[in-house]
Amino acid sequence: MNQKTNESETGELASVMDGFISTMADIVKKKEPVVEVRDYGRIASISSGIITVSGLTDVQSEELLVCTPDAYGMAFDLNPDVIGVIMLDETDNLSAGDEVNRTHRVMSVPVGDALIGRVVDARGKPLDREGPLSHTSLRAVEQPAPEIMDRAPVSIPLQTGITVIDTLIPIGRGQRELILGDRQTGKTAITLDTIANQKNKNVICIYCGIGKRGAALAKVIAELKAHDAMDYSFAVVSTEEDPPGLQFMAPYTATAMAEHFMHQGQDVLIVYDDLTRHARAYRELSLLLRRPPGREAFPGDIFYIHARLLERSTRLTKDKGGGSLTALPIIETEAQNISAYIPTNLISITDGQIYLSPMFFRKGILPAVDVGKSVSRVGGKAQLPAYRTVAGDLRLTYSQFEELESFSRFGARLDEETQKKLSRGRRIREILKQYRYSPLPAADQIAVLIALTHGVFDDIALSDMAEAQKKIRQAANADHQEVMDNIVQGKKIEEKAIDALVQTAQKAVKPYRKESSDADTGTA
Repeated sequence: MNQKTNESETGELASVMDGFISTMADIVKKKEPVVEVRDYGRIASISSGIITVSGLTDVQSEELLVCTPDAYGMAFDLNPDVIGVIMLDETDNLSAGDEVNRTHRVMSVPVGDALIGRVVDARGKPLDREGPLSHTSLRAVEQPAPEIMDRAPVSIPLQTGITVIDTLIPIGRGQRELILGDRQTGKTAITLDTIANQKNKNVICIYCGIGKRGAALAKVIAELKAHDAMDYSFAVVSTEEDPPGLQFMAPYTATAMAEHFMHQGQDVLIVYDDLTRHARAYRELSLLLRRPPGREAFPGDIFYIHARLLERSTRLTKDKGGGSLTALPIIETEAQNISAYIPTNLISITDGQIYLSPMFFRKGILPAVDVGKSVSRVGGKAQLPAYRTVAGDLRLTYSQFEELESFSRFGARLDEETQKKLSRGRRIREILKQYRYSPLPAADQIAVLIALTHGVFDDIALSDMAEAQKKIRQAANADHQEVMDNIVQGKKIEEKAIDALVQTAQKAVKPYRKESSDADTGTA
């Protein structure tokens, strides 16, 4: 009897519990908000260059959004209640409550051969009034960097035509070499000379101007056209009048366009001019989106912003096509402070840096490359073998000269050996000077360097150095064409060839040779 009673009570208790759970479930369902998945939302607020949108519950990161028929934005800040949108157009015609629609595709830009010779903005829209782009495909702006196993060593040189760089700070195809210095020290000039030197070298060049004045960008494009560089180049530009969203997207757009050619097995050179303005544009957007500021008010992920951009530059293995993407990012320093936040970030990301000194620029030592503060972490592996033969001790000799020159200004008496080092150093500096848009082939550079290291210039006045170099290059090309061709083909230069080039150089500079007491006249 007691057993039946217990079973009855247990059943009643289970029934009550089931009812309670069912009731509680109904209450929870009633209190849960119903999430409606929609393809449109409404503008909640508008700021300079950004808007916040409510009602878009299923939008994806970096999706392209349409605010009006001619105003586009990119979903950037995904929050539970509102979405932060970077505007790619002006916000003058927008107002709170306007409808924002999804496009269901991430930010993409046109890629293909039709870009060659054109000038486009950060969305890929032509700015040169030469009609729309034809026969292009779309590629997402954000792409993952190539995997480690898909990367090949950097071993093929990218000749800039600038003697001081090709000799002492070599750049290889697939390398990332930072160019930094104060305002008006020739940073852009070096990159434009490098682009001009890629003519007939099967390298596609991209100039990416970020937040610069329209007049400055127009001047750059005009110079590239004047030197026929636009036949194998194109430009992606954003001016300082453009919304910060376009300035922020410009380098990613240019990189996506460059990757298209790289994955087809081609060599590409891209110039970012400059990433200082890019960092400032991202800081402006982040502060407007109320992201927490860090050092110098930059957001905490500013390092990642540049790292994920530059990590996409590499040289691919043969299995992946064998193409390469070489990056020359530019950074502007203030009062020669290379240890500031953004410069140190970029120095740690890149494979070396070329520092331009305002002191050298004021003295007329152009290009104003400070060899002591410049470095290439790829080094001789990205050089032709002939460079290693003649330029091995040149960097050390030149650095010692700069130290001795500073010491000699105190008026101390110098021994004969020190005076010889100073005399040789001044001639090295004269050889490293170079006018704009006057690139020198690798063989011509090496012929002059061989003459230098063998003392051919030791008794030539500094004022005659330029003419003497010219005569040596002409004589070497006329009398030793086979040796010059072997240098360009990457063959090692033999001792017999070196001796022959030295003898030719001595004959070529004979009219300029003076007595040793008069040879060191002129100013450095």
